[in-house]
Amino acid sequence: MKATAFGRVAGIVMTVALLATPAIANGYREKGKKVAVANSPMSVTPSRDWNLLSIRPGKKAETWTLDGERLNEVTWYGGIAPGEAIIRETSRKRKPLPKVTRATLLVELPELLEATYRTERNIGTFQTTGSSPHRFLGQEGIRFTYDYVDSDELPRRGEARAVLVGGLLYMATFDAPRQYYFDRSIADFRALTDSATL
Repeated sequence: MKATAFGRVAGIVMTVALLATPAIANGYREKGKKVAVANSPMSVTPSRDWNLLSIRPGKKAETWTLDGERLNEVTWYGGIAPGEAIIRETSRKRKPLPKVTRATLLVELPELLEATYRTERNIGTFQTTGSSPHRFLGQEGIRFTYDYVDSDELPRRGEARAVLVGGLLYMATFDAPRQYYFDRSIADFRALTDSATL
């Protein structure tokens, strides 16, 4: 009897520890609570709970997820200045990343993201599937969509919203496997980015 009770308690403790680990390791973004993102003046008010991944892609970038890394990722880029790449360079000599410049235009942002993905993720297949003017952060910006196959050979789909404010790039991207996860979570990404303000 005592052994059974001990086993139940141990099982509960292990379950709680496992459930708590992602929240401790990754961070938690609570529904309805305004939060600053990407070490920038940009902030959002999530309409549902999200997790912040502990590994940041860059000094001015951070990634959120609903179901886990690589399943549905929202990456925020906050105030990327001319001369800066949107993510951290792993090797400036062997894999130099494209940089934002003073002359960068909104219509060039899909190419900037594509070149960054191709270089950093070692992907060969990337296609911009749509691009149109779109308001973001209360400014005239751009929304674009894209498909690519990552190094894991899984076809993925993405959508991005971006704007240039005072020469600084603010952008949010959503990436998920084409099958199931993209369609399941794209509305959450749109609601989240609709809440973004500067």
